Amino acid sequence: MFDLFKKQFIEVIEWTEPADGILAYRFPTLDREIQSSAQLTVRDSQMALFVNEGNVADCFSPGRHVLNTQNMPIMTTLMNWDKAFKSPFKSEVYFFSTREQIDQRWGTQTPISIRDKEFGVIRLRAFGSFSYQIDEPTTFYQKLSGTRQTYTTSELDGQLRAMIITTIATKLGQGETAFLDMAANQQKFSDELKKELDLPFMQYGLKLNTFLVQSVTLPEELQEYLDKQSKVNLVGDLAKYANFQAADSISAAASNPGGLAGAGVGLGAGAVIGQAFANAMPGHLTPSGSQEDVYAKLEKLHALVEKGVLTQDEFNTKKAELLKSIS
Repeated sequence: MFDLFKKQFIEVIEWTEPADGILAYRFPTLDREIQSSAQLTVRDSQMALFVNEGNVADCFSPGRHVLNTQNMPIMTTLMNWDKAFKSPFKSEVYFFSTREQIDQRWGTQTPISIRDKEFGVIRLRAFGSFSYQIDEPTTFYQKLSGTRQTYTTSELDGQLRAMIITTIATKLGQGETAFLDMAANQQKFSDELKKELDLPFMQYGLKLNTFLVQSVTLPEELQEYLDKQSKVNLVGDLAKYANFQAADSISAAASNPGGLAGAGVGLGAGAVIGQAFANAMPGHLTPSGSQEDVYAKLEKLHALVEKGVLTQDEFNTKKAELLKSIS
């Protein structure tokens, strides 16, 4: 009996958000009766809908409002009520949090296959964050929250992430930016994706405030291949590297009193190493026996240095000429 009387005296309608994550909240009223001239308080981070028998009658922005037919023209039109009507409304009030929902995470659960300009068909993973807020409570109520007591961000996460992944897969699939250039264009990539996602979010009454792509990565096996290729690029031309090593050994041997073999790496070993590296490179054009002839000449020249026929400077000059002929 007490509840029967109490329901006729609902004069203050307000909502204080108890915790993060609640997007919509239905104000509890017994038998959906709200007293005429009740006070509705909507805070700065909220908006409210007055729903009568399933129809959205009015939307209230932040402020203090009196619920009667004089300040609810839409309600008056729907019900054709006289402005002097004083009976309780058989209606409901829904509050909506318009705070920005920050640090929402998104990521590709499975790699996205794209056709890259440099690597061909590759698979990419992408991760990032975004933030949004309710911008059109009426649309949000009609398409998502409905008549539930509460509606939370966790209930919406799956739908939003699905829209994001679909948009990203479409954007990456166009292959406009090579994978190696994505890091340098990450901000531009984020801005372009936000523009693509603005409309899908808007269709649910949401405003997408920020959208960030924090990383785009290859699957582990492809990343290992890319690392190996980078190492090869750092080494450069292996044939030239091998010739340099062999020449360095000869130079050390020429200045060593023990002769060419005294440097720790004999002339023959240097020739073998140089030839092995050169042969390992595809398309090498060194004529057969040319390197061996050069090394033989260097041995003869070094013998002349030991006999005093040639000076060390003359040997070094001739050595440079011979090595240049096989570089």
